[in-house]
Order: sequence, then structure tokens, then C-alpha cells
Amino acid sequence: MQNNTDIQAKWVQLVVENYPQYDAYWLLTGEGKMLKSASKSLKTATHSHLEGIPLIPIEAMAGFGSAESTQIFEHQIQEQYIIPEFKGKVDYFIRVTGSSMYPKYNSGDIVACKKIEALGFVQWNKTYVFDTTQGALVKRLMKSSIDGNIICRSDNKDYPDFELNINEDIHAIALIVGVIRFE
Repeated sequence: MQNNTDIQAKWVQLVVENYPQYDAYWLLTGEGKMLKSASKSLKTATHSHLEGIPLIPIEAMAGFGSAESTQIFEHQIQEQYIIPEFKGKVDYFIRVTGSSMYPKYNSGDIVACKKIEALGFVQWNKTYVFDTTQGALVKRLMKSSIDGNIICRSDNKDYPDFELNINEDIHAIALIVGVIRFE
């Protein structure tokens, strides 16, 4: 069917932008497959105007922190990921560096983090990202016998436990709820 206006093309473009799983060629001609392959749909979906989850542009040390004080939430966010399974469940992503949390986390892994507003609601023996005076750290949180302190434990037994004071050493804390790993 021939059309002397571009109304059909605009309509098809609108449909494909809102429903990226539909193949534009099929909509125009009726030929081929109605639905795109999964990889094409995912590629199209990443170019939509959806708001993603921010990737904090610093690395969280799975080891000992640096001497520089770095606050995670003060960095300007440049990259965002759109991962539907994490949407509404995490506040940010951050890349892990170091080997102290191996085998749970490898250097280069990206962890999905949920901010914890009050330390009274932490889960002992879970892994967290800490924004500390020594930089961002990834550790397992353990209860300390010293009031106001927490024990930071590595999964890699080559790294010793150490303690941080909640009020003096920690700026922010987030529970790790997922991981993205590249092979």
C-alpha cells in the first residue's frame, strides 16, 4: 500500500520507540517476523529515555583503603545502567577493586548497593560498601565488643579483621544486594 504522506512512517517510529520488541520492517510491510530477536530488543531498550541506576565513578577497595578521604555520594555521576531486576531495589552501582573479598567478589565486579540510613538495621555477616575516611571499602560487617565500633572482615583469609568507629570513620554505608561479573 502506497501512501503520499509520512504519517505511516511517523506512526511506525512511535510504535517502535515505545515497543522496541516489534520489528519496524514487519510493521511497514507485513513481511518477516513481528518480534525482533532478544539481542536487538535489548540494544534498542538501552537507547530509550529511561532513568538508570548510577554507577559511582570510583572503585571500592576490597582490601585496605587509601590514605585519601573520598566520599562516595559527592561524585558527579556520568554513567547509569538500566537493569530491570535492580530497578527500585538499589541506589547505585560501584566497581570493586582488590582481592580481599575473593571468592565472593572479584576485582572488576560491579556491585549493586542499597543505602542504609540507620546502622540499627544492619544485617550482621552481610557484605557492605562503606564510605570511610580511608576511601570506599567492601567488607563483611560483624558486631564488635567495643561500643560504637564495627568489625570489618574480608572473605579472603590473607587479610586480617579491623575495626571502624561508626561515628568517626564512616560517612555512609550500603548493603550489597547483587553483583555484575564479567568473565
